[in-house]
Amino acid sequence: MRPSRARNAVAALVAASAVVAGCTAAAPAVAPPPDGALSRQVTTTATGAAAAPHLAALERIADAHGGNRAAGTPGYEATVDYVAGVLRTAGFDVATPVYDAGDGRELRNVVARTRGTDPARVVLAGAHLDSVRAGPGINDDGTGIAGLLAAAAAIGPQPGTRNTVAFGFWGSEEDELQGSTGYVRDLSGDERDALLLYLNADMLGSPNGGYFVQGGHGDDSEERGPSGSGVVASVLADELAAAGAPQPRTIGFYGDDESPFAEVGVPVAGAVTGDEDTKSGGEARLWGGTAGQAYDSCYHSACDRGGNVDAEKLDRYTRAIAATLARFAAAEQRPSG
Repeated sequence: MRPSRARNAVAALVAASAVVAGCTAAAPAVAPPPDGALSRQVTTTATGAAAAPHLAALERIADAHGGNRAAGTPGYEATVDYVAGVLRTAGFDVATPVYDAGDGRELRNVVARTRGTDPARVVLAGAHLDSVRAGPGINDDGTGIAGLLAAAAAIGPQPGTRNTVAFGFWGSEEDELQGSTGYVRDLSGDERDALLLYLNADMLGSPNGGYFVQGGHGDDSEERGPSGSGVVASVLADELAAAGAPQPRTIGFYGDDESPFAEVGVPVAGAVTGDEDTKSGGEARLWGGTAGQAYDSCYHSACDRGGNVDAEKLDRYTRAIAATLARFAAAEQRPSG
């Protein structure tokens, strides 16, 4: 998978958050059951078909702005406006907080929250808004954006749950995670403590990809994530299997937008189908596809367009992410253990 990114920017957050209080539980938290009303609702409405129009819109934005949506470009700003507009129209509470993108620039993230829910108990999912300059970034990470927009529509702006469900869309992921890092840095202590978990969605439709889940697995805490990450990952894996994915595989983190949240002790999980690394023979036998080829041969390239997305994988991940968020929307405490 992708090599670990440089973490100089997020490492500074550790000293400010060595102890995470508030929602942290002393004993392992049992994962919420899958039979709640909201879980049943999203199972049928958070689909790849619901995500597809957003992918098409992101491709049109890139085509109209020089072929990409890279941070700091007109294509990026149009992406911010599109995502914020979709969520506002749906009825969410939407903000576009700025972050320091270097060289005196301030760019915008997008953060949307449900209404009528407890602001001190937040279940957050995120995806990155920017592409590389080489291409439109429809799998990386248009699929994450589109999947979360479909999940948000399925959950609805007033889900009737105690916990707030929030969606973050981060800029400059391709530039050392500046958007998500800036967002976490600007949170107050109470706002950090309110985060029950963070679930990252990055590349949900790699055409030769696999069914990977991140959280609770690895040789060290950086790969495993903080306490509770394995609980979140296990729910995501269960929901992926329920959506039809054969034997999802848990892997370690390798330094995406979950990193700033992990650095301050928030349980994290990740949904990803693979990037430029090579598919193994065992993975090809399990999931189909071609061994010896990249999970996504268009990774960071001009050919990362709509035709580069595996619709079935996008559908399964969209369903699984929405169902995972729905389950934790009813959680009584931050997962731990």
